[in-house]
Formats: sequence, structure tokens, C-alpha cells
Amino acid sequence: MKIEQNLSTTNSRQQHLEKISRFMDSSIRLPGGSRIGWDGIIGLIPGIGDVVGMGVSSYILVSAIRLGASRSTVVRMIGNIGIETVVGAVPLLGDVFDLIFKANSRNMKILQSQQLDPAVTHRKSLVGLSIVLLIVAFVFLLLAWTTLSLIAGLFNWIF
Repeated sequence: MKIEQNLSTTNSRQQHLEKISRFMDSSIRLPGGSRIGWDGIIGLIPGIGDVVGMGVSSYILVSAIRLGASRSTVVRMIGNIGIETVVGAVPLLGDVFDLIFKANSRNMKILQSQQLDPAVTHRKSLVGLSIVLLIVAFVFLLLAWTTLSLIAGLFNWIF
């Protein structure tokens, strides 16, 4: 009886998160069949929109943790939220990105995947995390090289 009640509660919570995800990422049908959500619309409000979007995404993340999401699943979800928040903060380009990337829908798919096959999701999460870390390291090295080149050029110009 207790197990059935826990399953029912878990299903109810997950359905609630799916509704929020759909509202934020795909609740508005456009001519031609494409769908956008309120995350992209709210994101048009400078400063406030991205914070609100990140807040809703964080609520989904915390709820996923309470539903028993694994560490690797949580890390992937945080990565999606981070990408959407950082890129979404860029004027105009970020607004378009918010409409396309749909972090909440991605995170719900990751959560559902983990519940169906935890081992595969864990493996995909580790591969994804490795790729992200490599990209971050590359960008960091590129920025460091650019900064050092600019400083060297400036130093040569002055002296």
C-alpha cells in the first residue's frame, strides 16, 4: 500500500513538472506548427526575464532531486539551465536561443530517461559532461591566449 502511494505521489509530481515544462517551453503554437513557450516571451524583458526563467528551471531541478534524480542527471540538468541562462542573457541572440534550446523540456527528457534506464542515462551524462568540460577548457585557453596576445601587443606598442 505504501509503495503504491509513493508511486502515485511520484507520478503526480512528475506530471506537475511536465506541465510546467510544457508551459515554459512549448505552450504557444505558431503558424506553421512550431511551438514556443513563455520562457522565450518572458526572456524578452531585460534582466528580469532571464532570472524568472532560471527560477522556474531551478524549481524543476530541485523537484527532480526530490524525486530521486542521480548526481549525473542533476549535473546534466544544471548544465542545460546554465547554457540557457548564460546564452539567454545575450541581447537578441539570447532571446532567439531561449525559444529554440528549451532547457526545461530537455531536463524532463533526461529525468524520464533516468527513470526508464538509469545506467544508459548515467553514461550519457558522463559523456555530455566530458564534452562540456572540454569546450569550457578550450574557451578558457582561447581567452587566455587572446588576453596574453593583446597584452604582448600593447607592451610592444608602448615600448
